[in-house]
Amino acid sequence: MTMTTPPGWYPDPAVPTVERWWDGTNWTAHTRQAPAAPTVVSPALPGRGGGRSRAAVLGAVAVAVVAAVVAGVVVFGGDDPEDPPTAGPTAATSTPTATVSSSTGGAPAEEEDENPTQVVDQLNGITLPVLKGWEKPEYYSGPAPTVTTVGTYSCYGAGTKQCRHGTVSSHTVSGTDATTPEAIAKEDIALAAKETYEEDVLGSLPYGRMVSHKVVASRQAAVAGRTGYLVRWQVTTDKGPGGYVQSLAFPSPAGSESPVVVRFVFDAGTDGPSLALMDEIAHGIRPIGSDTGGGVGSSITPGT
Repeated sequence: MTMTTPPGWYPDPAVPTVERWWDGTNWTAHTRQAPAAPTVVSPALPGRGGGRSRAAVLGAVAVAVVAAVVAGVVVFGGDDPEDPPTAGPTAATSTPTATVSSSTGGAPAEEEDENPTQVVDQLNGITLPVLKGWEKPEYYSGPAPTVTTVGTYSCYGAGTKQCRHGTVSSHTVSGTDATTPEAIAKEDIALAAKETYEEDVLGSLPYGRMVSHKVVASRQAAVAGRTGYLVRWQVTTDKGPGGYVQSLAFPSPAGSESPVVVRFVFDAGTDGPSLALMDEIAHGIRPIGSDTGGGVGSSITPGT
C-alpha cells in the first residue's frame, strides 16, 4: 500500500535551519525559519497481532531515517532554499508533526485562501479583508495579493484599458535603505503614485498624467498587531477626477518581521470608495490564522 505524507511544514533537505511547506503532493515555495527547539511528537504506531514490539518498530524507523538522511543529497538534490526540492518527504520514515507558529497560522495560502472574506499573503504572514462591494479579482495583472472593488470601467485615458475604482495590494519591501515604517512609507508613496498615475507596464496612461499631489495624512498606525506608519496623497491627474493613494508600512507579523507595505488606490469623485474604507480595510488586516487585527485607530504599544 502506498503511503502519502500529509501536508505540513517539514525540514528543508537543502537547508536544515529552514522548514518548507509540503502540500501533500509537491514542495511549495513557502518557507519559514525552523523552530529553535522543536518538540518531536512520536506518532502512534499501529499494533500488529503477534508482531514486533513498539520499541522494535521505532528502532527500525530510526534506521530508516538515518538511511534517508545519508541518501538525501541524491534524493532531493539542489542547494538553493528558494528552489523547492523535486522529491517530497518519504513516507517510509516517521511523519513529523507539523509545528504551527502563531505568526503563520500553519497552512499556507492554498488552504487559508478558500475563505471568501479574505485574501492571503502567505509570504508576509497577513490577510487582507474582502469587504462588501469588494472582491478577489479572478484576473488581475501582477503577483501581489490584491482586493478590488467589484466591476471595471473604461479608464479615463485613451485606449481600451479597464480600471477599477478601488484597489488594495500588499508588497514585500526590498531594494531600499529605509529601515523604519515611517521612512519606508514616505519613500514608497511616491513610487506607488507613479506606478498608478503615470505610464503602466504596457506604456498606456489610464489617467493621463499626474499633475500634482498633496499630503492629506501622515501618521503612525497600528496594523496586524504591529506599529506601522501611513502616508496618504491626494493626486490630481489631467484626465478624470484624480484619486487617493496610500502607503501603509509595518513589520510583518511573520517570524522574520520583514517590512511590508500595503498600497491603497482609490478613485476620487462620486464613483470612488469612501476614504473611511481605507481605515476600515487597514483595521481588518490580520496575521494569518488570527481573528484579531489591531488596525488604524487601535492603541499602539511602544516597542512593538
